[in-house]
Amino acid sequence: MNEINFDVPDSLKLNLGDRSYSLEFGSDLRTDVASFVRKLTESGRKVAVVTDRHVADSLGADLGSVFPGAVPLILPSGESTKSLENYGHVLDFLAASRLDRSGVVLALGGGVIGDLAGFAAASYLRGIDFVQVPTTLLAMVDSSVGGKTGINLESGKNLVGSFHQPRSVFISTHFLRTLPAREFAAGAAEVIKYGLISDAKLFAQLEARTLSPDHPELAAVIRCCCEIKARIVEADEFERAAEGGRALLNLGHTFGHAIERVTGYTKYLHGEAVAVGLCAAAQLSADVCGFPTNDAARVEKVLERHHLPVHLREPLKVGELLEAMAHDKKVRAGLPRFVLLRAVGEAITHDSVPATAVEKALRSVGAA
Repeated sequence: MNEINFDVPDSLKLNLGDRSYSLEFGSDLRTDVASFVRKLTESGRKVAVVTDRHVADSLGADLGSVFPGAVPLILPSGESTKSLENYGHVLDFLAASRLDRSGVVLALGGGVIGDLAGFAAASYLRGIDFVQVPTTLLAMVDSSVGGKTGINLESGKNLVGSFHQPRSVFISTHFLRTLPAREFAAGAAEVIKYGLISDAKLFAQLEARTLSPDHPELAAVIRCCCEIKARIVEADEFERAAEGGRALLNLGHTFGHAIERVTGYTKYLHGEAVAVGLCAAAQLSADVCGFPTNDAARVEKVLERHHLPVHLREPLKVGELLEAMAHDKKVRAGLPRFVLLRAVGEAITHDSVPATAVEKALRSVGAA
């Protein structure tokens, strides 16, 4: 991994034909974002900012200076915000702001805001531009890149959505300085996932030193994750590959989404549920495709090192988790599609995992 210093702005191109865009990296891109917004408004394009209460409170008076001329919609924080109700609120806000087809939605926040605002942009006037300004580690390395947008239903997570690529992504590590420690750790779960599916050296680096806001290689780690995701998305933008492809990014997520749904999206942050899901996926991989048991132990250890749960905080019923998995958007022909590990840095998709092995994996993380 090359040493990177975000004090010197850096960019990464995601090549998708006429949907291509750049990821802009920097230690503090507030001035760059303000200049970008100003150019839009001076050209006659209206900009609507969608954010949440935590981010708005953190920015304070800076909210107006970073987004000149843009009126923000401030939504509640948390996973429950990704709902049909709030989707309607965003659409009404865009209409009340009189955005036309040249308008731009700016998503300022974590993955919840990015997914919700992006989906609203995808459907308002049959699709207008949007820009991602992620403020959490999880959003910086994962959800802001690749164009997946959507909301949750009572039946499951991300069951309604659209592929709608942003026009630009501004990744400014300045926002991580005020990120709660629990939120930062949740983002680390996605970083660990990237090491497991594609980069054994990254995984070893995370084993050697815990990621933190003052980690000397934080910038390089963020860019490494974005590079991995960019290349995967370029090869399989709409997740249509028969094997592997973009689906590999879902390692641990089939379990994690089930945990979130069964607990009502209130007890676990997304990254925390994914962390438990990664442990379950490691156990399942050991049983189904020969993933070494000592490597499964390494997965648990590196998650614990990053202050993430490796077992359910309270027992959940196996049957309820299996029922939640049956509603997962990755189900094919009635069967869950799991991402499994052959080795650290090598993942595969598997469509016919024995139910007994899935139950064993759930019990290994505390399901009853």
